[in-house]
Amino acid sequence: MSEPRVPGGRGAVLDLPCGEQKRVRELDLGKREFDCPCGDAHAVVMDVHPADRFLPEFLVEVLQGTIETTSEDMPEFGTAHLMGIVLEEFPKAVVSEDVSDDGEVGAGIVWVTDFDSRRLHEIIVELVVELMEHAVSHASDDGAITEFEEKMLQFDVSEFVEQYRAQRDLDPGPYA
Repeated sequence: MSEPRVPGGRGAVLDLPCGEQKRVRELDLGKREFDCPCGDAHAVVMDVHPADRFLPEFLVEVLQGTIETTSEDMPEFGTAHLMGIVLEEFPKAVVSEDVSDDGEVGAGIVWVTDFDSRRLHEIIVELVVELMEHAVSHASDDGAITEFEEKMLQFDVSEFVEQYRAQRDLDPGPYA
């Protein structure tokens, strides 16, 4: 017998970018991706996950000190803002759900992407680098701009993600 989809009745169901569905309550706080019946792995991010899941703490601190947010609910730059950037760039590849009224989930917002967790990590790093390049381009110091551009030519996003995930001990399994 199928169960009705009513508020509070077994929680939210996400319509995934691949066309499948996933019940939010099946996603625990430690899960970073899951294997979908469509054959792909999808990354899972929750607002309670720290931004340093994707970026070094020092960079998160710089972003928090530099970027002014306009949200009273999220006054400090963090994971929700990172996912907002991804959602803006890839609107058809990310679904989200406000689950703040569901006490069994343990998070306020859940995002599921069409990418696996490693590819999402790379995308976030790429987008933050673009954000930094844009900010530096407005600097009045031509030397700083040139130095930043030279360093970015040497920066390998894939290698960074590989090393960062190894350092953070994020194994490539379903909890990565």
